[in-house]
Amino acid sequence: MNYNLSLIFEPVKFLIRFFILIPAFFLSKKNYAQFEPSRDSVVQLFGIVMTADSLEGIPAVSVTIKGQNRGTITNAQGVFSIVVLKGDQVEFTHVTYKPKTITIPRNLEGNQYSVVQLMVVDTVYLPATIIKPRPTPEQFARDFVNLKVPDDDIEIARKNTNAATRRALMQVTPADAGEATRVQFNKIATRAMYQGQMPPMNIFNPAAWAEFIQAWKRGDFKRK
Repeated sequence: MNYNLSLIFEPVKFLIRFFILIPAFFLSKKNYAQFEPSRDSVVQLFGIVMTADSLEGIPAVSVTIKGQNRGTITNAQGVFSIVVLKGDQVEFTHVTYKPKTITIPRNLEGNQYSVVQLMVVDTVYLPATIIKPRPTPEQFARDFVNLKVPDDDIEIARKNTNAATRRALMQVTPADAGEATRVQFNKIATRAMYQGQMPPMNIFNPAAWAEFIQAWKRGDFKRK
């Protein structure tokens, strides 16, 4: 008697698919239910930061969430926007104004929250400075002439790029990987070029003598 195997295995395949899909369906429903509270706690916080006395927008105010490395700054008009969670504490700080802190309500309905934050100017007292005149004009002229003015960026760059400084740096700076590889390849190429014969001696090379004389005049062989 001949049996059709496809008719026998078809119900078995159906049962296997049924027992696989049913747990997956319930797991997906469970994950979705767990994701819903998290998505509901996300809030888009936006608003403007203004001065308390003149109601002008304050630019470059740091808007940060306490306990997290997240934040933003206000634009030129004092407007900002940031994503927070319900219950987060948001701090507004500026070098010229007193810091302010607000708390996002936990029972907030919806996912948007707008604020108009006012900031008060913070008075900073600097230490007293006493200015004393020079006793005599002669002493002032002497101190003014002997005053050492620090070098600016152009003068520092000029000193770092002169010939003497570059020669000194070439003697103490180690070669990088590319330069070491080129030196090694040059040695291999030189050995291959003069294979089976005597390599030339630079003592009889006029160009080498000319380079040696120029280096001697420059002072390359002087002790630093």
